[in-house]
Amino acid sequence: MQNNYEAVFIMTPVLSDQQMKEAVDKFKTVLSSGGAEIVHEENWGLKKLAYPVNHKTTGFYQLLQFKSAPELIKKFETELKRDERIIRWLTVSLDKHALEYAQKRIQRLSGQKAQKEAEATENVAQEANKEQVTVESENNKEE
Repeated sequence: MQNNYEAVFIMTPVLSDQQMKEAVDKFKTVLSSGGAEIVHEENWGLKKLAYPVNHKTTGFYQLLQFKSAPELIKKFETELKRDERIIRWLTVSLDKHALEYAQKRIQRLSGQKAQKEAEATENVAQEANKEQVTVESENNKEE
């Protein structure tokens, strides 16, 4: 039987983007090879920690939501513990209420992302129209 889980881990702030992606891919591979299905992934970026951890005041936050057998969680957390790039982590089992909230959050985020993409496309189109009008007005001045 597979349960729903959510894992948030904090990576050291000295990592490059490539190193951060490699670390996340490593843990996704651990989950996938154990038979887990990754439902959602979020990169929360560099955030300030509430208190210093290992003399660090910031860290890269990453969230993974997945479906897995309970036996895989111990292996996953062991891998997190062994990796020196990870400062802290928390894995929680999602009950039906938390799962419902997580699904609503994912839908809201995907809606916001689609809205931002539409706005960006609209802005590009407006800039192109402004440039075209400017070029046409310059051509009219030359005549």
